[in-house]
Amino acid sequence: MKVSLKATYGIMAAVDLAMQLGTAPVQAKSIARRQAIPARFLEQVLHGMKKAGLVSSLRGAQGGYVLSKKPSEVSVVEILEALDGPLAPLSGGDGRTQARRLSKPELLLGKMWEQVHQAERHVLEAISVEELAGQQRVLEQERSLMYHI
Repeated sequence: MKVSLKATYGIMAAVDLAMQLGTAPVQAKSIARRQAIPARFLEQVLHGMKKAGLVSSLRGAQGGYVLSKKPSEVSVVEILEALDGPLAPLSGGDGRTQARRLSKPELLLGKMWEQVHQAERHVLEAISVEELAGQQRVLEQERSLMYHI
């Protein structure tokens, strides 16, 4: 599976927003600084997430972005599909193969690749932004402890 930089940044931005939950809306430049994401690119990412209904934006001096749903209700697969489009099966099982005769490898391996795709999707659906935010908090605590040695 290939994940674009856009989707990776989208996941990181969603995690950042989850970690700031309960505070005022978060400005894109603050997310960009904390997550080391180019600010202009992040604006495009957040715009795509807004179109998909994953984030909301508030304008003005106190404006910024917030998650549209609880972090526990946003899965990684939602972000990937919002920014990269639908996850495509690996085997090319998009209906076009039915119009032509399947090759030996397609016949032999097609079902296996479909199972891989389904397992991949299942894992991505099961991982929430809240779970990733929790992991990020642990990483940040470990990192801050290392600096105090």
